[in-house]
Amino acid sequence: MTSRIGSVLVTGIGELATVDGTGPEGLGLRHDAAVLVEDGLVAWAGAPSAAPAADRRVDVGGRAVVPGFVDSHAHLVFAGDRSAEFAARMAGQRYDGGGIATTVAATRVATDDELDGLVAARVAEMRAQGTTTVEIKSGYGLTVADEVRALRIAGRHTRETTFLGAHVVPAGADRSAYVAQVAGPMLAAAAAYARWVDVFCEPGSAHAFDADEARTVLTAGAAAGLGLRVHGNQLGPGPGVRLAVELGAASVDHCTFLERADVDALVGAAATTTATLLPGVEYSTRSPYPDAAALLRAGVSLALATDCNPGTCFSSSMPWVMALAVREMGLTPAQALVAATAGGARALRRTDVGRVVVGARADLTVLEAPSYLHLAYRPGVPIARALDL
Repeated sequence: MTSRIGSVLVTGIGELATVDGTGPEGLGLRHDAAVLVEDGLVAWAGAPSAAPAADRRVDVGGRAVVPGFVDSHAHLVFAGDRSAEFAARMAGQRYDGGGIATTVAATRVATDDELDGLVAARVAEMRAQGTTTVEIKSGYGLTVADEVRALRIAGRHTRETTFLGAHVVPAGADRSAYVAQVAGPMLAAAAAYARWVDVFCEPGSAHAFDADEARTVLTAGAAAGLGLRVHGNQLGPGPGVRLAVELGAASVDHCTFLERADVDALVGAAATTTATLLPGVEYSTRSPYPDAAALLRAGVSLALATDCNPGTCFSSSMPWVMALAVREMGLTPAQALVAATAGGARALRRTDVGRVVVGARADLTVLEAPSYLHLAYRPGVPIARALDL
């Protein structure tokens, strides 16, 4: 991890994408650059000839450097395997959320040490691919004790923990009683371990939650001091996007099926609510890809994330997500990079990550390439890694 003691000058940067909002597409590109890191924060960036003194130097040998990727949607606290479900979908079976019960059963019987080890390995895998900030949800426990346990474990690996007791209605549970439990005793126990509350709002699914149920959970979460996030419009058109905007959620995620009113709502709330697109899910479920380019042109605030989870996208690779967004969703390589860094930071309401600017965390990702363009140009090739200082 990045050191928080002393100063380090990162030199030999052939291309630096600061993503500071300046220049073409907001990339703030610099060539032949250096970055000074002091106590874990960016203290200066500029030409090497003007660099301040530092305790030590790290030379990246002409490689490109970008902000560490911000993965604002991930489900990492789980056990078990659902590869057979993926194979069934590739053969034509439709995803409806029912497979989550398989993961819930496996997660409940796993020990704390087993789950902690699994999360640690997944976070390390992300970091090895350039991700330096990750949000981690609960949602595979669905009891008070199991949801608290998931959040407690997630909190060992990130500050961005999300209570997702409203992931699905457990098999055999009474819907209204379960919603009351999530919004009542489960939330009360989980709130101390969470920064966010989330809900899977899909009224067309027997397993997820309708608008009224989602509103109950979200308003209770807000009253408990948690920020709001929403899974919305994944399986079909629905109220998720507009509910998220109405309640001032930081992010509404998936946005696969959008109507004109949804887009208008997102445009009007661009300063508050970010649409987080998850193209790995479309890939893994054979769903249509949303038109990200059209959303950007309309003025929607956009982020990209992996949705790393065992059922609908078991990938931890933000570079792969960016490549999909370029190939299938109409983004330019620059737009994809911005959405995967500064966009993810907006989705988490963070100003200290996602950019290489003075005062931000020195979360730098180095590429085995001369330019950020290679992130989409070389899909599937492990060219990105978080820089350890």
